[in-house]
Amino acid sequence: MTDVYIKVDHLNRLNGSLKQILVEFADAARNTDALQNLIGRPDGRSGLRDRTHEFEGGWDDRRNALIDKLSNLQVAVEETCTGWQEFDLELSRSVALEESAGDTLPAR
Repeated sequence: MTDVYIKVDHLNRLNGSLKQILVEFADAARNTDALQNLIGRPDGRSGLRDRTHEFEGGWDDRRNALIDKLSNLQVAVEETCTGWQEFDLELSRSVALEESAGDTLPAR
């Protein structure tokens, strides 16, 4: 089996990107309302405004499903990153203790 190496920094950036995507998805409904208000009723017609409303209605359920899946992924990435950082810190402390223990050994 091939080893896979992923830098913790890349996981941190992925985590941040996932959080930004989740914010955008959460704000999408409000942004659609704002878009509909900007569209208004040009020439007294509401066709374009109605189409944006239909799109939002159809997209809403899919967006919520994506939000759930992305939330789970974001949590997993964050927990993985935190776990590796804690492991790295614990390992570095252990190595530092082992090195300093050598200072107290009797010299030959």
